[in-house]
Amino acid sequence: MRITKFGHACVRVEHDGVVLVLDPGVFTETEAVDGATAVLITHEHPDHLHVAHLRATDAPIWTIEGVADVLREQAPDVAERVTVVTPGQQFDAGLPVSAVGEMHAVIHPEIDRIHNSGYLMTVGDQRVYHPGDALTVPDSEVDLLLVPSSAPWLRSQDAIEFARAVRAPRNLAIHDRIYTEAAHGILESQMNLFLPPAGQEYLRRADGQDL
Repeated sequence: MRITKFGHACVRVEHDGVVLVLDPGVFTETEAVDGATAVLITHEHPDHLHVAHLRATDAPIWTIEGVADVLREQAPDVAERVTVVTPGQQFDAGLPVSAVGEMHAVIHPEIDRIHNSGYLMTVGDQRVYHPGDALTVPDSEVDLLLVPSSAPWLRSQDAIEFARAVRAPRNLAIHDRIYTEAAHGILESQMNLFLPPAGQEYLRRADGQDL
């Protein structure tokens, strides 16, 4: 298994010739989708969905109905490659994947919530979870959590408690473009107060760096 952190919320998962690319948004370089065999999109916000990146690959796309609607309107040529998934659905994107959750985290009570699906992937003997913009805890055990580390809807307490609830031994920071390095350092120090006593590790990687 090879996990590569790309810009912001984008992660590339490679195993036995399969290359899954998750959430290649506007903060992600196009190279993230090079050689992709499948793309998974959690929701429609542009930091997770960028049509130009989807046009840079001919890989099939798995996503939710809300994203499919956006693509049908903005990029009908891309929409032809979309398979819509629903909450709790298990599907084969080259690797076994389960759709987890249904709604985006609350940004503000007066801002309408949109739909969001996390993806729990079985990669060899490891289970890797990308939650998108939500803090939904899956029913199954997780070996590697791709944990959001900065967002308008996220406090450090939320990120810490989410990681503790999922209980993954390894936690890789994603959704990281909003904070400064100083702020990420503060979050890292806080994560390291709470996760190691429970046998959990918090990790950060630069864009393009493997786990």
